[in-house]
Amino acid sequence: MPSDAALDFIGTFADFITASPTSYHAVAAMAEQLRGAGFTQLDEKQAWQEVRGGCFVIRDGALMAWMVPDTFGPECGFRIVGSHTDSPSFKLKPNPTTHSAGWQQVGMEVYGGALNNSWLDRELGLAGRLVAIDGTVTLVRTGPIARIPQLAPHLDRSVNDNLHLDRQQHLMPFYSLDPKLDIEEYLCRVARVDISDLAHHDEFAFPTEAPAVFGPDEEFFAASRMDNLSSVHASLQAFLDVEPGDDVVVLAAFDHEEVGSNSRSGACGPFLEDVLVRIAAGLGVEGADLRALMARSSCISADAGHAVHPNYVHLHDPNNHPQLNAGPLLKINANQRYATDGLGGALWKRACEVADVPTQPFVSNNAVPCGSTIGSLTATRLGITTVDVGIPLLSMHSARELCGVEDPWFLKRALEAYWAGA
Repeated sequence: MPSDAALDFIGTFADFITASPTSYHAVAAMAEQLRGAGFTQLDEKQAWQEVRGGCFVIRDGALMAWMVPDTFGPECGFRIVGSHTDSPSFKLKPNPTTHSAGWQQVGMEVYGGALNNSWLDRELGLAGRLVAIDGTVTLVRTGPIARIPQLAPHLDRSVNDNLHLDRQQHLMPFYSLDPKLDIEEYLCRVARVDISDLAHHDEFAFPTEAPAVFGPDEEFFAASRMDNLSSVHASLQAFLDVEPGDDVVVLAAFDHEEVGSNSRSGACGPFLEDVLVRIAAGLGVEGADLRALMARSSCISADAGHAVHPNYVHLHDPNNHPQLNAGPLLKINANQRYATDGLGGALWKRACEVADVPTQPFVSNNAVPCGSTIGSLTATRLGITTVDVGIPLLSMHSARELCGVEDPWFLKRALEAYWAGA
């Protein structure tokens, strides 16, 4: 049976997932909590007059927040936790409204490596941002309005033996029987935006089924977007609760990890480096001193990993079988798909020991290609010690992922210990 603290924490996580159907909504939810805790939002288009205390800045679907302790001195560094706000989904195309045999359908493009079959026969909403011609951004979300229907086995007797989903033909959601109902007009009506002002949109499908705790002992938690809102939420709560040590603590929540991170708000872009340089400048640290400051810094890249699958054990490393509710993963790959090395591994183990939480290694089966995270990208761009961690999931990239109730609570405590100076 999970602890009361873990169950309480999973409740706040469920609320965060529900509030965050897209990266833009996740950042808005984070910003609301940060403002409520007294943090100051800065504008990256303006010079920053003061970087001390607690501040944050938003760039599209990404957010950076930091605290400069009163004890910051010449031998200090940055302590960074990085995560990402996006998840696999389907993104609205231009001119999305289409018709087929009396159905109103919406044209969508697959975003990231979605487990496509998991999106079938689910009630879907649409959410994201509408951008007016003058650049005004309005967030919007609908209720359950769409569905990608599966074909009955009576019409294809091979469907259970050889399911093939053509991304263009078979993954088109329907949303109405009214031939006059245009999906862009509907979104503008929901958002109270004049359709004549709409210049562009960044809209995504999301599963509307509520997160749920289940199991005989309430040990399981199912929800969408846990890759990687599990790390975003845990890092945010650790950030809000921590009493920093001597180093500057930095929360970095990037967008676009699921499509390669190559964007102005992704980990390959300059956002984090820009913020770190501007913080350092505000503290009077520049030039060679800045390079030394970076060399004293570290980063925990927090992104969900894989629990051992009971029906596919042969696809996991035979000597490493990560379990649910056994602690966050230390993710290791010899080919640097993860950034973990000996120094980073030791840093993580210290944080877990101080927090009194378990941890477990994850390494891939040699015959199964390994995924990647923002960790190696951050280490390459900034040259700082980086370690990859994350809670174990089943059904990663599904529309309905699964974790253990204890693991997000364990991750939050370990990240808090790291930021506190462990």
